[in-house]
Amino acid sequence: MTEYKQREITKSLLGALKDMPVVVLTGMRQVGKSTLIQGEPALMNRRYINLDDFSHLEAARRNPESLIEGEDQVTIDEVQKCPELLTVIKRAVDRNRTAGRFLLSGSANFALLKGISETLAGRAVYLILYPFTQREITREVDSEPFLPRFFRSLKLPSRRDPVQLIKPANIQMGGMPPVCLGQLEDPGLWFKGYEQTFLERDLRELAQVADLLTFRHLLRLAAIRTGQILKISELARDAKLNSSTTSRYLNLMETSFVIRRLEPYLGNRASRLIKSPKLYFGDSGLACHLAGVEDLESTSIEPLRDAMLETYVAQNLAGILEAKWPQARLYFWNIQGRYEVDFIIESEREVIAVEVKLAQRWVERDLSGLKAFRSAAPNCRAAILAYNGTEAVRLDKKIWAIPLRLLLS
Repeated sequence: MTEYKQREITKSLLGALKDMPVVVLTGMRQVGKSTLIQGEPALMNRRYINLDDFSHLEAARRNPESLIEGEDQVTIDEVQKCPELLTVIKRAVDRNRTAGRFLLSGSANFALLKGISETLAGRAVYLILYPFTQREITREVDSEPFLPRFFRSLKLPSRRDPVQLIKPANIQMGGMPPVCLGQLEDPGLWFKGYEQTFLERDLRELAQVADLLTFRHLLRLAAIRTGQILKISELARDAKLNSSTTSRYLNLMETSFVIRRLEPYLGNRASRLIKSPKLYFGDSGLACHLAGVEDLESTSIEPLRDAMLETYVAQNLAGILEAKWPQARLYFWNIQGRYEVDFIIESEREVIAVEVKLAQRWVERDLSGLKAFRSAAPNCRAAILAYNGTEAVRLDKKIWAIPLRLLLS
């Protein structure tokens, strides 16, 4: 049996169960939700119902009231398979609003599923479990992450141990538990099965898709565009679909956490909504598989190397912020044709800019976007060039070079 590894989100999850009657844990399929809610010692005394089990699902559909009747603490896995059960949960909570009564889990973004989010409005808090972060893999989750600590103090840690490098293999494996924890001999075969399950099972549960081959083609085209500004008209043209269908299919991918859209950071908050977002895959390993990326080593000629690194950093940052810095928001910054910064982290109206590079050295032009952002944003506390080296140094006013591995620690 695989050893249970604690996840970043555990503390927030347990805290939410002390305050709210319904806690919803969502995230990509196979990201480890069921393992967490069954393997976490503090959750083991709860009654566990898995709607992947046919008998439980039939009971939920035929007589949902009896399934939860008289239960003080219930955990229901794959709850999106029986949306009508949520109405029963709503009524039960309205009668008895005891904190921690229901822990729900599912492989769908409930906030994007209108009927579900409206049913639980005011009664539930939503938490997202992202793919494994480097902190989780190396068992660092009990320590405060580097980023919020640096945001407060602008001081580099005094460390004697050498900082490890991010290996191309880390990016190619991503953060899906069976792959990144070394449980498989053939990760490519696992990703192929994941793709088939998503297309043939999850997708059909969320919506009717007439042509799975066309959807698969769009999925792979989207993987090739991970880390790029999303231009739906161009993506639709390449997929030989109209823009409306392309938008609907992208929404389905987002509902399943297969992709996410990152909004641009602009001075005018309202204008963020009318600018094009960046497209990121939820897991760099899955993105590499779908895009046909086989070698990210520095000696290979791989045009998607930087995009896959960004995807890997994005999923790590998302996991860290969701669990340990929830008041922070993640954006990117772009002045078309001039400057770009990969990530902007905003908290309490101040920001940190982060530009990522897989190289172990940097040159002056690598700092151009950070310097432009520093000049344009008076609320910029720091600008970080995150590179794949081992030394953390201050380069200029408000500008630091930080090892990637330290940034994600």
